[in-house]
Amino acid sequence: MTFAITQNCCTDAACVAVCPVNCIHPAPGERDFGATEMLYIDPAACIDCGACADACPVDAVHPAEELPRAQQQYAGINAAYFERSGQPERQGADHGPNFHAWGTPEFERVLPADFAPLRVAVVGTGPAGMYAAEDLLLHTRSDVTLVDRLPAPGGLIRYGVAPDHLATKRIGETFARLHTHPRVRMHLGLDVGTHVTAAELAAHHDAVIYAVGAATDRRLGIPGEDLPGSIAATGFVAWYNAHPEVAPDAVALSADRVVVVGNGNVALDVARILARDPGSLTGTAVAGHALEELRRSKVREVVLLGRRGPEHAACTGTELLALKNLPGVDLVVDDHDPRVGAAIDAAGAAGKAALFRDVPREAVDWSAPPDPSGRRRRIVFRFHSEPLEMRGDENLRAVRVTGGAGEREIPAGLALRAIGYRGVPQSGLPFDEDSGTVPHERGRVTGLPGTYVVGWIKRGPSGGIGANRRCAAETVGTLLADAVAGRLPAPTGGARAFRRLARRRR
Repeated sequence: MTFAITQNCCTDAACVAVCPVNCIHPAPGERDFGATEMLYIDPAACIDCGACADACPVDAVHPAEELPRAQQQYAGINAAYFERSGQPERQGADHGPNFHAWGTPEFERVLPADFAPLRVAVVGTGPAGMYAAEDLLLHTRSDVTLVDRLPAPGGLIRYGVAPDHLATKRIGETFARLHTHPRVRMHLGLDVGTHVTAAELAAHHDAVIYAVGAATDRRLGIPGEDLPGSIAATGFVAWYNAHPEVAPDAVALSADRVVVVGNGNVALDVARILARDPGSLTGTAVAGHALEELRRSKVREVVLLGRRGPEHAACTGTELLALKNLPGVDLVVDDHDPRVGAAIDAAGAAGKAALFRDVPREAVDWSAPPDPSGRRRRIVFRFHSEPLEMRGDENLRAVRVTGGAGEREIPAGLALRAIGYRGVPQSGLPFDEDSGTVPHERGRVTGLPGTYVVGWIKRGPSGGIGANRRCAAETVGTLLADAVAGRLPAPTGGARAFRRLARRRR
């Protein structure tokens, strides 16, 4: 019996490190590592040891023969990765265990003994910040001060992951173990820029790592975008995750049709939450106020607008497969443009558009209301269509969109823009308005010795949870190189003084 990696894969490669036969790819150092949607287990090389399943922080690895019906296709998805041309050679299939190859020995030039123990502040307790803290705690004698402006740690793991993705949220338990590490002090509800300045934080630490993410959303820049009923998907996600800065009554689901601008993973998340049976959310991490509103919801149809064709859908294949297996929800592709069907029919087996081949296509009549019986709900993918205007008087009434040979209106009482996150300026740090990031060199903030960035504020809102491990490794490596070279400014205040300052200001 072999193992298979499924939808929840976070690509942090903890499974690769423990595999005794090198059957999980792409692995760190390989060309495709970080470029694929997930990692894959070669069924011809797997020896059924289960080490990968034990190491997986998000419970994404399972015996292929025990996969539930909705996930059985992942056995084939794992195998298909190795069958496609140009993918890693199927090592170990005929030769027994194939242990990791050893190259010329290389020794780290930066060792804990090369510098005195450091005191490092990490601002932000999401995945990027916690991977950085983990590196420091495991590989150096550093003391780490965790700072977060919110009253609970976790960042996007707590407030950004959909509440029905419980396995993905489970990685938060791995990070939570570090919160009580003897060399960690945590300050929650402490906002850098409000309660303490960036200069004050730096004055009490040898180095500061900012892992503040991308805190806002990108805007559409169209008329009517600020009408009541037109909101950011980031706000909707925060609402159903009980974010303390979003009021419980911030969202009303009184419309029968919702338009979501975008078709990335966040767009699919909100569509799934809106369309699925609210009863199936019982026992998940959904906020109580959100669950009550979803039970009262009148939403019967969610429309996902994509500016380009199905071959360029921004969602991952794994999230789309999950949507296709949602009970009581119909998926439809709006066949309003001949390019849509042509792309789906012409797609190769590995193409994104091929995933829509078994989804019904129809020319949707937008003048007709969604299913009045309320027996079923549906999600409509509308490609080659972008919003031109949000229309309404006191509230949103319709979204004017492009498509086909002209324009048309889609009646809707709620519109969510899900076209990406964006970083915001950080007090005391330089900021690039074009990219929404802090200028840096391998994580070292430009012009601020001893100050570093990691995660989305460093590289922009790209990559999943696992990408932050590699990002953090680069930043921490830069920090340690600066420590060895004597480039870190000496702090003028101690740890106890900072704790007093934090208590007094908070």
